[in-house]
Amino acid sequence: MEASRDLASLAVPLVGELVAMDDPWDPYRLVDPTGVPVESVSAYLQDMQGAGKPPTTARSYGMDLLRWFRFLWATGVPWEQATRLEARDFSRWLLVAGQPARPHWRSGGAASWTVGGKPYAASVRAHSETVLRGFYDFHIEAGTGRILNPFPLDRSRRGRRDHVHHNPMEPHRRERTGLYRPTVPKRVPRSVPDEEFNEIFARLPSHRDRALVAFYVSTGARASELLSATQGGADPGRQLIAVRKGTGEVQELPSSTDAFVWLRLYQLEMEDSIPRGRRLSLWWTLRAPSRPLTYHAAHRMFERVNVLAGTSATLHALRHTAAYRMAQDSGLPLTDVQFVLGHALLTTTQIYLTPRKEEVIRRVLAHHAEQTRQAAARTAPAPAAGYRAETLNVLFGGQP
Repeated sequence: MEASRDLASLAVPLVGELVAMDDPWDPYRLVDPTGVPVESVSAYLQDMQGAGKPPTTARSYGMDLLRWFRFLWATGVPWEQATRLEARDFSRWLLVAGQPARPHWRSGGAASWTVGGKPYAASVRAHSETVLRGFYDFHIEAGTGRILNPFPLDRSRRGRRDHVHHNPMEPHRRERTGLYRPTVPKRVPRSVPDEEFNEIFARLPSHRDRALVAFYVSTGARASELLSATQGGADPGRQLIAVRKGTGEVQELPSSTDAFVWLRLYQLEMEDSIPRGRRLSLWWTLRAPSRPLTYHAAHRMFERVNVLAGTSATLHALRHTAAYRMAQDSGLPLTDVQFVLGHALLTTTQIYLTPRKEEVIRRVLAHHAEQTRQAAARTAPAPAAGYRAETLNVLFGGQP
């Protein structure tokens, strides 16, 4: 293999774009720096659509492909001529360079991808490797790309049969992994402690925001799922709210009474500003003209509240908080929690049985305090008047 290029001096301009198209046949399109669609990516995304993948998956895969094509454009290598050398350098680039620094739109400066940004999480890099390996596998099968995939499988497992040493009493594992796929650590889902959640909730500026957060923390819905709710999907009588899952399926989720109280207050407050209709969005912007609330607007709202409260919680952490609260209820079966969260496997829901970090720290500190108290209780009392201390030490084996 050739020597690697000098990545320390490589600047990757943030050129090209993943464009959201108002077209159900072509929801997302990757364009090059001149605005011309990248046909190889369009064919891959169309194949994904034919396999029934939702537009959100096309966007996620498109962003990974955009990072890869920006790297290739900076190095001057066409995508169909990329080798394992480019794949290796790109994996190193994601690991060391990190996320690109984006200047504010008012500054007018040219954005570029240089070394020293916030590191990408291992899960992001692993997802990128999987997407790019699948992209080249698609073109290899179609006869439109390289003969060899620049993102190969791990050399130590390529020649082996899958699950050759599998124990039939244990579940199957994914034994074939990519050569440049990083190891993703198993992390405990981050939830919001009760004290921190109360501080955040007290800082929410409007009834709409309180209703949103109350629904998030009681239904366990994802941020985008709750924003898909329509006015006809909210049923206060049955305490149910209908959301659209990523698969397109509509699911009714039970919620708390407080959430519906805040929702009603929000509707009364915005009654003259929000268009009415059972199929219209349930959540709208507070500023005129009213528009359906988007994920990025809700995310920015929660960021501002975190700054005021001095916390660092995320909207997705509210889903973990709801899952922890439901899983810790002894009267609620774990299979019910699995259904509400929409997990395909019960093993995914079982991660919420792991104790929270805050609770572990509190119990261990209480343990240390109890040990200190018991040690103090075991300390021998001072001898009564008239007894010599050295004599008692000899008699009972004490230290002089």
